[in-house]
Order: sequence, then structure tokens, then C-alpha cells
Amino acid sequence: MGMLEDLLAGAMSGGAGGTQRPSSSSKGIGSGALAALLPVVIAMLASRQRSGGGLGGGGNPGGGLGDVLGQVLGGGGSGGGGLGGLLEKLKQGGLTQQAQSWVGSGQNMSISAGQIRDVFGAHGLAAIAQQTGMSESEASEGLAQLLPEVVNHVTPQGQLPQGDELESKLEGLLRQFAR
Repeated sequence: MGMLEDLLAGAMSGGAGGTQRPSSSSKGIGSGALAALLPVVIAMLASRQRSGGGLGGGGNPGGGLGDVLGQVLGGGGSGGGGLGGLLEKLKQGGLTQQAQSWVGSGQNMSISAGQIRDVFGAHGLAAIAQQTGMSESEASEGLAQLLPEVVNHVTPQGQLPQGDELESKLEGLLRQFAR
């Protein structure tokens, strides 16, 4: 989880854009882009928990990006969105091993920007890119780096959090990032 820890440490030391490790991405996505994506990822993983907005810091309670991500992940505000929806979408896309590695306690398998595009689709990726102010290519590359780390972070014992546990973990991650 080095990249996520570095991103959080950079946020706590005066801005997420100031972390070292620009080489954390072989594709050239810097920590500033990852910092812009982190609240979006948190909102995405929490979308099932809060159908009317709430987590994420994206400024779109009850609509906008949250609705788009809920639809992309199969939730639409009622049902299989959030972390479970993301994992299911990855499995449907033939990425079962990657998804299991992120939840499991072993090494995280990587996912490519192209696979991210396949999972989120053009509409979902365009919405994420627009929300973060980056290109679709930057968004897909950043998500390819960030999703494995964040999913791994919220499933430390290799199991999906139950009930309010996921919401609590995501809120804690968001609080750490906002310092």
C-alpha cells in the first residue's frame, strides 16, 4: 500500500501534490492526479451505503457523479453499487483474479488503464474525468493505480466489510486525506 500511504502522507504534510514518488506510476500519473481521484474513488465505493450522497467530498450529494457511478457499478442508488458492485463489475469483465487479490491478504495484482475503460465504460470514465478535471486517459491510468490500493486498504483482513464498517473505513480514509 505504499502509493496510498505516500498520497495520504503528502496530504498531511501540506498538500497531496507534494509527495515524492512521481515514479509510482510507470504511465506518468502524478500524485496531484491521484489526489483528485481519491475522493471520487471513496464516493464510488460508498455509493451503495449512501444512496443520497454523503461521503466523497465531491460536492454532488444525491446526484451528478454519484448517480453515474452508481449506474456504472450496477447500483443506481438501490442495490449492488459501491464496493460490492465494483468487485462484481470486475468479475464480469474477466478480472476475478485481480479483484480477489485486492481483497485478499497477498500481493495486489495490477489492472491496466484499458481494463479500467472496459469496466467503467466510456460514459462512466468521461464523468470521472470531467469531475476531476483530467483527461479520460489520465483518469483511467490513475484509477488503475488507485483502485487496488484503496480496495486493499478497506479490506485489511481479506474480507469485505459488513454493515457500517465500510462506511466507517472510507470516512476514516477521507479524514486522513483531508488533513
